[in-house]
Amino acid sequence: MSIVFRNANGWLLDACSLVDKGVQLCNVTSERKAASGKSHFKCCFKHECFQILKSHVSVKSSCTVTTNDSTVSDAALQRSENKSTVDCKPSKKRKRKRNDLNQGEIDSLAFHHKIRSAILEGTKSLVDAGLSCEYLSEVNDAREGPLPSQECNLAALCDMAKELPLVSEHGEDPVQFIESEDGCSTTHLDLFTRITENCMDFAMEVMLMGEKYIIPPRCAFLLSDFARMEPLVGYGKFFDLIVLDPPWENKSVKRSGRYSFLPSSQLKRLPVPLLASTGCVVVTWVTNRPSHLRFVRDELYPHWGVEVLAEWFWVKVTRSGEYVFPLDSPHKKPYEVLVLGRYRGCGHHSHSSLRKTELPMEEQRVIVSVPSALHSHKPSLSEVLSPYVGADARCLELFARSLQPGWTSWGNEVIKFQHVSYYTMEPTDTATGSLHEESSPHFSLPPPTPD
Repeated sequence: MSIVFRNANGWLLDACSLVDKGVQLCNVTSERKAASGKSHFKCCFKHECFQILKSHVSVKSSCTVTTNDSTVSDAALQRSENKSTVDCKPSKKRKRKRNDLNQGEIDSLAFHHKIRSAILEGTKSLVDAGLSCEYLSEVNDAREGPLPSQECNLAALCDMAKELPLVSEHGEDPVQFIESEDGCSTTHLDLFTRITENCMDFAMEVMLMGEKYIIPPRCAFLLSDFARMEPLVGYGKFFDLIVLDPPWENKSVKRSGRYSFLPSSQLKRLPVPLLASTGCVVVTWVTNRPSHLRFVRDELYPHWGVEVLAEWFWVKVTRSGEYVFPLDSPHKKPYEVLVLGRYRGCGHHSHSSLRKTELPMEEQRVIVSVPSALHSHKPSLSEVLSPYVGADARCLELFARSLQPGWTSWGNEVIKFQHVSYYTMEPTDTATGSLHEESSPHFSLPPPTPD
């Protein structure tokens, strides 16, 4: 299991194991077969991507926080808000006073104060469990190695592909399949105007646009721009779970130019009601900007006919269980928000056999994991959300940058993190079955707190 521990506060996840589960057994290209004499390889995401060994900001050396223990009271936090939460030394700029904050910063501070105790309590219980079973531990002899670097031009290709006619305009089948015969030949595939499926029970190494990618089993994807989602709607499937990770507009994105952002108002154009089954769980990743959170709760979900049910928090920690940023940092926070709801519109009947009753979604659950060092590489929510949607639910991710076994994924960089450069591959004699249990971490866990 990639859920290392679960209690009433939330879940401790092994995010790297979640990636590995889908690609344990991989059928490779004819070129690799000829070089190794093996047709199947064991495939793993490069673990150095999850070697987050220390906080990005050292509280002791870089900052003097108004309180130096993690059990700060609400009263102490309020006093710190009335002064300055963090006094960074050395400082080239004068400290901003409380009344220098703009309205957005004031709203952010108020939201942080509101959820702080839930994050603190939930994270502590889950980290303590991780330390107890030695999944989390002090790492003294390891080093954060270089990360895989692969130039991604997928978004630019999608932009150019907007000029191509859709296959539906010519009455052609909008779905195409990756075949396992003949060394995974894929020269015939049209990635931009058709849904591409791997129907096999194993991952496949395929050559796409001159680059090698690892495609998980039983998954489907559409590589397209925001304006070219018609093949997904025409796919004819209705989903029990839809997860969105929108490219939110913020100052950091504008400065870095890492990806194109999308104005919030444009998200209303997403055809969620045309893709959702009745009672479909909808989950949206939201930045720590209160205006985005309000937009999702008060405008976007009502526009789609989605009832808001809960807010959860993804808390990012190091291998030793420390927050990746100080919890009370006035800049970057060590958590992100997920808004969960259910589609209450006139959807289609769910195909999931376990959706006869809806499990209630508890507020302020915490998901703790060591994050990927790769930008916008979120952990999979498949195992966490499985009880709420059913084990055989149809699942869809929008604005995806990677693929998941059994899921359908869409985005203009949808196969970005499937590039072979992010994986290690070793020959194996296993030609059938699954290697999941062989590589899943086994820890001696304390008994979970009953939900």
